[in-house]
Amino acid sequence: MPLPKAEITRLRSLQEKKSRESLGLFVVEGEKVVGELLAAGFPFTELYATDAWTGGGGVPPPRKASAPDDASRGVRAPRLQATSITEAEMARLSHYPTPSTVLAVGTINRPPLAAGVLNRGLTLALDGIQDPGNVGTLLRLADWFAFDRVLLSPDSADLFSQKVINASMGSFARVTCHTAPLADALAGVTAPVLGCDLSGADVHSMQPRRDAIVVIGSEGRGISVAVRPLVTDFVTIPKYGGAESLNAATAAAIVCDNLRRVSPGGT
Repeated sequence: MPLPKAEITRLRSLQEKKSRESLGLFVVEGEKVVGELLAAGFPFTELYATDAWTGGGGVPPPRKASAPDDASRGVRAPRLQATSITEAEMARLSHYPTPSTVLAVGTINRPPLAAGVLNRGLTLALDGIQDPGNVGTLLRLADWFAFDRVLLSPDSADLFSQKVINASMGSFARVTCHTAPLADALAGVTAPVLGCDLSGADVHSMQPRRDAIVVIGSEGRGISVAVRPLVTDFVTIPKYGGAESLNAATAAAIVCDNLRRVSPGGT
């Protein structure tokens, strides 16, 4: 049965943040990213696929692996039946000039930041990181270094955009994420707040910390004026060449690696 025009309009509208927020839904497209999120146990609510993806049976390919359930993402859903659509219908739904074979819809879930939670474990805080590729890469870093959570300022790139989810390479489904004004969230925390600054201490001399918040500022402005007074320890990455600055995700990787190097036991 052909997809109704209203359904096509609804799914296409999810390309825009305003519609995502209004409907409480987001969409991702592509065999690789949808496969990664299914393998991680993400509870999609809808799947649309051509026969090229399902083999004509309407059932997704088998999952390769499964991740533990995550309270912030919801309980893992059972294997989801795909709605079979034609290549022409997928072309009308697609975000891309060359349509993919599968498109998935999920529910937007923004778990509240519980009082005192930032005092325990490791937090990666994104202060106005507006490039979606960087935000997705930072989610991968948090996943790689087993940080307990990622905290995004409201002016960071939308966590539920296709570009962020693509760049996260499946980590979107495994990392606990919160969105909140950083100055409010960091006020009164007892855990050390680390921030990158040229005048800071050498990151290689970092002391072990089982609990810490690593603040990553935008490449253009660095850590924001409202957040800087809340940073307890500034660190710097020694410069040996002529580059003016480091990509935000690259700087975060160096800080996270050194933090884990001196605190190998984790949290």
